[in-house]
Amino acid sequence: MDSQTLNINKIIDEAKFSPFHWKVLFWCLLIIIFDGYDLIIYGVALPLLMEEWALTTVQAGLLASSALFGMMFGAMIFGTLSDKIGRKKTILICVGLFSSFTFFGAFAENPIQFAILRFIAGLGIGGVMPICVALTSEYAPKRIRSTLVAVMFSGYAIGGMASALLGSFLVVDYGWEVMFYIAGIPTLLLPIIWKMLPESLMYLVKEGREKDAKNIVQKLVPQESITASTVLLLDEPTKSDDAPIKALFLKNRGFTTIMFWVAFFMCLLMVYALASWLPKLMTQAGYSLGASMLFLFALNIGGMIGAIGGGVLADKFHLKPVLTVMFAAGAISLILLGYNSPQIVLYTLIGVAGATTIGSQILLYTFVAQYYPTIVRTTAMGWASGIGRIGAIVGPILTGALLTLELNHQTNFLFIAIPGVIAAIAIFLVNLNAAVDSKQAETKPITLDVPASA
Repeated sequence: MDSQTLNINKIIDEAKFSPFHWKVLFWCLLIIIFDGYDLIIYGVALPLLMEEWALTTVQAGLLASSALFGMMFGAMIFGTLSDKIGRKKTILICVGLFSSFTFFGAFAENPIQFAILRFIAGLGIGGVMPICVALTSEYAPKRIRSTLVAVMFSGYAIGGMASALLGSFLVVDYGWEVMFYIAGIPTLLLPIIWKMLPESLMYLVKEGREKDAKNIVQKLVPQESITASTVLLLDEPTKSDDAPIKALFLKNRGFTTIMFWVAFFMCLLMVYALASWLPKLMTQAGYSLGASMLFLFALNIGGMIGAIGGGVLADKFHLKPVLTVMFAAGAISLILLGYNSPQIVLYTLIGVAGATTIGSQILLYTFVAQYYPTIVRTTAMGWASGIGRIGAIVGPILTGALLTLELNHQTNFLFIAIPGVIAAIAIFLVNLNAAVDSKQAETKPITLDVPASA
């Protein structure tokens, strides 16, 4: 019996969008929604925590950074681990960490306990982001890949909106703890996620798990007859498996790797400065606590619109020019936020700021996912995200320090806008030819061949 050869890369690239794709998108989206919720609740709880524990602005900034330190290490550790043990197992570990330890945060009796719990939760929050991006990207058809990844990662903004909206209604009456109780829900969903979320097909092929791989291929191409003699072929790099971090700097990728790290650093600095301090900045400007929560809601609405809209534009044009323009527009909107404006203009500027900071963060993950080969994809995203977390750590601390200096409103927002200009320059300098050249130079077929007699 003649064997049938199927190219995995081609099958995924050319697949019709199917119920299987919906399942991958739904579960990754749901995970990222809770991930975004767990992260943003600190900004919601911050004004009350500062009163309850008599925190200075610098202390509050340091407390915010405890989760961000965890996210930095989580992105690096779990991103690399995912390339070794698979996407699915690592996602489950991360969800268990961020959900359960955020829930435990409601029972913290002092800032030290709270910081430790937020650090551990941060490991999961930071770890799950690049892995969900990788899994979605690895199953998304090529023609709509940027759009699907952006839709999935817009869950981060949806989670932030849910956190801000619930906070505006619940926190004043029930205390900040209620937000942390809600965060425990994903822990209860772990058995369902384990059953429903598929493993990466490319990982299954590389690991020789032929039965699982062929079951998924059959769902992607139901018109094909997958038999014991079917050969699954995967175009993958043959080197760097033992040293995935080193591979980020091989084949002319070194300079662009640094540019991605710079862009992540600057982008996350803006995102987390705004996520942690926007309600406080607006209350200092004279707005009520409830109204300030709605500004955070508008920021995340903009983030969702920016991510999806940017993804559609990226599929039509390219991620590089789209991201460059978005970062530049973000810097302009943040500068304008420092000036008195009518309420409709203010909400519009906050929406644009969200679209071009949160939205750009999401598209950056997409860009990195498409730039690097699969064998080091989550390593690349994990390290870019991890380096970016340094910016996320600096953002809340720097903003808290700025507030202690009692600078005017315009100066505060100007400082938050400067990283947007730097990020735009870094993305503009990304070398697209290096990705094409290195992939062509490093790839050869990997096959999963099960004899007909098996």
